[in-house]
Amino acid sequence: MDTQPPAAPAPAALKAVVAELELHADAAGWDRPPMLYALVDTAELVAAEPSLADQLGLTPETITPGTLTPIEQEPLGDKPLDEALARIAWPEAVLGCALVQEVLVLPPGAEQRQPDGADPVAWAADHAERREVRMTVAVLRSGARAAALRIRPTGPEDRAEAAFGEDLAPNLAAALLATLE
Repeated sequence: MDTQPPAAPAPAALKAVVAELELHADAAGWDRPPMLYALVDTAELVAAEPSLADQLGLTPETITPGTLTPIEQEPLGDKPLDEALARIAWPEAVLGCALVQEVLVLPPGAEQRQPDGADPVAWAADHAERREVRMTVAVLRSGARAAALRIRPTGPEDRAEAAFGEDLAPNLAAALLATLE
């Protein structure tokens, strides 16, 4: 029996999870609530859940050390995202977490044109130049982060390519990291 600790997830494993979650969200379509995922070591998950390994056709020999498996969590509810994330604490077995969320984005300087007293959410939702963006952001306890952004197409001829990077949503990444402390 191998008694070595599991390999620490590499940034490449985190990027792979973000790509997987982004593709999953894209297949599900738009207008979805935020979804939170725990990121766990795949080998440890398979060892703890042998029936899951059988269902997926996995054996300890077929698992690449350091790979991550996202586990979908219960919906976050209707509270503001910052309040929902502030209530979360992960057990040590959770090596990281990921969030898929749709947001409205306005062009630079649009906030300065918001009428006094206007509800900012309603105003942004009605803004003629708003764009919808889906963010997929994942972090590890080590501080590693990865993200993907996809702008919702405005017409049938538009392509919705995803952009990938480490710091595409730094505030969201920081909020997710805080749940792991």
